Amino acid sequence: MVIEMSAGLIRGLGTVVVFVAFVGLTLWVFNRKRTPEFAEARLLPFADEPLPETISAPETRSTRP
Repeated sequence: MVIEMSAGLIRGLGTVVVFVAFVGLTLWVFNRKRTPEFAEARLLPFADEPLPETISAPETRSTRP
């Protein structure tokens, strides 16, 4: 028995696969168990910035030539 797959069938199967992946990813992202992991990951871009030691007045520059 030979099954001939048309382009429409292949595209339909591709659409189903992408839709299932989308639903799975959406459920994974909005899972409440992952909230602490995502809260930590949300701060990663700021991890390499040094923390200020003290809050001081901004330095001023002279406007004299």
